Amino acid sequence: MKVTKHCETPQLGPLSSGSENSTETEQPCPIEYILDRISSKWSFLILRELLIDNRRTHELQEALPISTKTLTIRLRELEKYGMIERKVYPEIPPRVEYSLTPRGRNIKPVIDALQQAGEAWLSDEQVVGGS
Repeated sequence: MKVTKHCETPQLGPLSSGSENSTETEQPCPIEYILDRISSKWSFLILRELLIDNRRTHELQEALPISTKTLTIRLRELEKYGMIERKVYPEIPPRVEYSLTPRGRNIKPVIDALQQAGEAWLSDEQVVGGS
């Protein structure tokens, strides 16, 4: 039986249920669970781009310094996790467009929070560096 460790944060305490001595399988740490899905290099930035608007493959490549192979791998992973969807239009040549699913849009508050923190940190560094 797989028993996962408790996921704890200083302010929130344990995030998974069950006792440490339990032989029952516990729920995985929600933070580890989501990070397993979005922490691959480029995945988070692909999600950021798709929050702006639906994108075609070449548009993602223009926005990010990423190889075609890596982009294809990351798009397939995100699609497998249900975070993005791929729509193929019946045109010649075929047009493929990627968009976020409702699950993928759930990441927006996290991206917004990172944006705000990054802006604050950059501002702090400019003040420190400018002194």
